[in-house]
Amino acid sequence: MRILRLFYSFCIVVLVTAAGCSNVSRPIKTELHTIGNPDAEEVLTLDPEADIFQFEGVIYKTGIDWVENLSLTKDEQVGEIKTRNETDTNFVNEMSNKLPVGAKIFSTKEKQGPILLVESEGEILKYFGLVEG
Repeated sequence: MRILRLFYSFCIVVLVTAAGCSNVSRPIKTELHTIGNPDAEEVLTLDPEADIFQFEGVIYKTGIDWVENLSLTKDEQVGEIKTRNETDTNFVNEMSNKLPVGAKIFSTKEKQGPILLVESEGEILKYFGLVEG
C-alpha cells in the first residue's frame, strides 16, 4: 500500500511539473517571413551609392565585380529608362537613380542569369538582377 501511495505521489509531481513547464496556456505567436526580391529601399539602405534601376519588378545593380568580368554581347532592346529618381526609394519599372532618361536596356546573347546591359552616353554598362533564390 505504501509503494502504491508513493507511486501515485510521484505521478502527481511529474504531471504538475510537466503542466507547469508547458506553454499551452500562453498564446502561440506565429511569425510570417516572406521571401522576395529586394526592393530599391533595401538595396540603397545597404549601399547608398548603388547605381540601380528597376525593370519588370526586379532591381538591377551595376558595379558587381564578377559580372563586370563577364564578356557579354548586347542582344535586343527590351526597354529604356523612362524616369529618374534620385531623392527617395519608391521605384517603379524603368526608373533609375543614376542613369539618364532615355538610356536603352538590352538583353544579352549569352543569357548568363539575370543580367541586362544598358547603353548610356556611348558606354555599355552591365547590371545584375537582384533576385531571391
